[in-house]
Amino acid sequence: MTRTKRVMDVCCSLVGLIVLAPLFALVGFAIAVDVRNGRGGPVLFGQERVGLHGVSFRMWKFRTMVADAERRGAQLTVGADPRVTRVGRWLRRLKLDELPQLLNVLRGEMSLVGPRPEVPRFVALYTEAQRAVLDLVPGITDPASIRYRDEASELARSADPERCYIEEIMPEKIRINLEYAAHATPWSDFVVVFATLGLIAGRRASGGTTGALTRSTLGA
Repeated sequence: MTRTKRVMDVCCSLVGLIVLAPLFALVGFAIAVDVRNGRGGPVLFGQERVGLHGVSFRMWKFRTMVADAERRGAQLTVGADPRVTRVGRWLRRLKLDELPQLLNVLRGEMSLVGPRPEVPRFVALYTEAQRAVLDLVPGITDPASIRYRDEASELARSADPERCYIEEIMPEKIRINLEYAAHATPWSDFVVVFATLGLIAGRRASGGTTGALTRSTLGA
């Protein structure tokens, strides 16, 4: 990671966390009182992901699923997953569940723009060439997330969603991100961030559901 990129990450994440603090409190309260999630249950969900140079870290999200979601179903979330809570559906639609990852950015575990970090189970399936993506700092958004903004819908149409993800979508995401990283600049990162915000704003305006920029692996 270049010094300029790191400075941009620190400044943007710090400002974001300060400005969004009231929203964080409101979202936390809504999750805590959601009956399906269990009153007093955890507000944040931390999941092990694989970061730079293959080092694992805990990526944070606002909880959008029932507390024991990992024991109730597959690691991929496809379509209208019944494990998603009422508040969780709202958070996913507005992409507010991803906001706690600003903490990961501030800590240096993630960047604003970089390949979405995978779970260890899928990283274990990488080929030697695909493991080059682990030389990049993972991010909150990336060009592949924009390309696969309707990933959940694509997986829902497949007879075997996990196989489709492993054999088709995951390799293509890695290819897109490696290609982008070879020519990335601070300006191109800004373009990716604004393109992401534009897609989210468009989905909100149209009343769309969780397909836009939804992470395919379990994000309780």
